[in-house]
Amino acid sequence: MKTLRFVLGDQLTRDLSSLKGIDPKRDVVLMAEVADETTYVRHHKQKIVFILSAMRHFAADLRAEGITVDYIALDDPANTGSFTGELTRAIRRHKPDRVVVTEPGEWRVRQMIDSWGAEFSVPIQMLEDDRFFCKLGQFAAWAEGRKQLRMEFFYREMRRSTGILMAGDKPAGGEWNYDSENRKKLPASYTPPRRKRFPPDAITRDVADMVATRFAGHFGDLEAFGWPVTRADALKALDHFIDTALSGFGDYQDAMKEGEAFLHHSLLSPALNAGLLTAREVCAAAEAAWAEGRAPLNAVEGFIRQILGWREYVRGLYWLKMPAYAQTNALNAVRPLPWFYWSGETEMNCLRQCIAETKAHAYAHHIQRLMVLGNFALLAGIAPAEVEDWFLVVYADAYDWVELPNVHGMILWADGGYLASKPYAASGAYIDRMSNYCSGCAYDVKAKSGPKACPFNYLYWDFLSRNTATLEGNPRLGMPYRNLAKMTPERRHEIASDAERFLETLES
Repeated sequence: MKTLRFVLGDQLTRDLSSLKGIDPKRDVVLMAEVADETTYVRHHKQKIVFILSAMRHFAADLRAEGITVDYIALDDPANTGSFTGELTRAIRRHKPDRVVVTEPGEWRVRQMIDSWGAEFSVPIQMLEDDRFFCKLGQFAAWAEGRKQLRMEFFYREMRRSTGILMAGDKPAGGEWNYDSENRKKLPASYTPPRRKRFPPDAITRDVADMVATRFAGHFGDLEAFGWPVTRADALKALDHFIDTALSGFGDYQDAMKEGEAFLHHSLLSPALNAGLLTAREVCAAAEAAWAEGRAPLNAVEGFIRQILGWREYVRGLYWLKMPAYAQTNALNAVRPLPWFYWSGETEMNCLRQCIAETKAHAYAHHIQRLMVLGNFALLAGIAPAEVEDWFLVVYADAYDWVELPNVHGMILWADGGYLASKPYAASGAYIDRMSNYCSGCAYDVKAKSGPKACPFNYLYWDFLSRNTATLEGNPRLGMPYRNLAKMTPERRHEIASDAERFLETLES
């Protein structure tokens, strides 16, 4: 039986389910760079370069094994621009007995693949993506009957089922979660570790030249590109993180510093989400570092929680609740996304720094995304769909299955608390505590009102005030609402006036 094996751009894993049992003498692997996938949102230039270069390197590795790869480049004149069009042409060329594909990560692609059974006379077999710890059916069974889904409880189940960081039936070290130890501010004199980057090779340079021309109007710069685009380099990046940065990840994972985009973060998510690394090997490497005394437990547990806990959790929730999940808007946020999210032209230094680093690297770490970029969008009442599109565009690790739940549920609380127990809203005091951004800002983080006050300060209270009916009963917001209730009518009017004045400037 001749099989056409269709491998997508985020499935660059040699033991992918659709590649298992491949017969190099008969089977053909189809890979296609298509316009639909580069433009369904206007992806950051580095994201396009990363994915296309990684695809080309993966195809070369398969060919080196003696496997036939039918590879369609983006600039091929015959390229139809869609997965369906390229599969149609490939079936005509190769006349396979069947087509095999691993289930995709995104809802829109799944809908496309589901339509192929009626479109083609050749049988289409879609296989489970077994690169994740938790099967989708397993997650659905865990979620059944729960009014709210809490990642912490799911994470504990995953620890038990995998045995990762377990001592028998107890968590290693006696605690499930060491997050309380992971909120330290960087000392003023602290120098973060130098991080390994990977200069573009000939394949990557060719792709970058094409992207610079074809996608000149897309957001982002290409000059600082340094992502690993091969399996070998991704493994080097993993080893480098474990050896040089993991030990400080726990203490400083919530810290931010002007001019330091990477700090102790792993920088592995682009490779992990594209398939160059697997979640199992990344967690195993971190656990081994703890077992060997090379990294403390709070760092290793915090890192593993992001992968074994959070990453698996948002994927399960995405497939459980899509497509209706994306349409909710619990806080009725409708304001357009401010232009400075694209230009970086704002006097708010924290936002300016995070946007500049995003533009330069197609990357910002999770606290920058949640507590600066996301926090502002939440407080200002930006429409969820516009914020979600922005996050999907600008980050090299962003795919709908991981980006949408994080932004829609975690950052914007647009699902009404199904994912997160409370909105992650904060005033300027949080940003001042966890970064040095405020010292270089035109606004005064200590001032509570007036044109020079940090906008986060009055926007925070205005957010609580205008969402009182929805949020006042939330038990995790009891203290701020008690403080709001103690404010005089004059103070509340001052907050509303400051917020209205500032938000009006966003529209201009």
